Amino acid sequence: MTFKIKPVSLLVTLMIGLFLSLSGCATTGSDRAEKATTKMEIVDGEIRQAIVQLDATGASLENLIKPGQSDVKAAFEAYSDNVAKMERLGGKLIKHTDEMSARGQDYFDEWKKQGNTYTNPQIRELSEQRRADLNAVFRKISESSIGVKGSFIDYMNNIKEIRLFLSTDLTDKGTASITPIAQKAINDGANLKNAIIPVLSALDAARSEMAQGGAK
Repeated sequence: MTFKIKPVSLLVTLMIGLFLSLSGCATTGSDRAEKATTKMEIVDGEIRQAIVQLDATGASLENLIKPGQSDVKAAFEAYSDNVAKMERLGGKLIKHTDEMSARGQDYFDEWKKQGNTYTNPQIRELSEQRRADLNAVFRKISESSIGVKGSFIDYMNNIKEIRLFLSTDLTDKGTASITPIAQKAINDGANLKNAIIPVLSALDAARSEMAQGGAK
């Protein structure tokens, strides 16, 4: 697999899309913001789990293809378990994206409509400025997450196909033949981890921007 950054954003769609559920069920901007920050915390936790699992999956694959591995069967079982965990975590993140992408701008559109109802021009200007400021924060999530979804899907496809290949040929020759591809997958997992980490910083900034007074 060639690790490429594609113009597909997992987490910007996700994070702006977090507001998907807010406009329909929350009646005030405060309610919407509180629900958004709660959802961000959930997603933040899932991303951190995925980062840890990337390390675990790479380590188990490295152990499996290690020359002179004395217990190939046990090493393969450990790798298979880690692939399954990685698949579950990745599926949750992608599910968030698929559910939320269609209505990603609902929150900001609703805010703009509310701003247009102010008769005081100063309050209307303040509302528009705050909306623009928050929009800029979420654009940083977009910039930091370009390509993550596409690269993650490529990575998952490869580690699953390596598992499938070895499930039918766990011989010394079979393991040796898949080693170059496996090593590339390990490297791609490390690159993917590095691509995800900046998104967490952008998430933290967004949560701080939307935190209610007195909230930590």
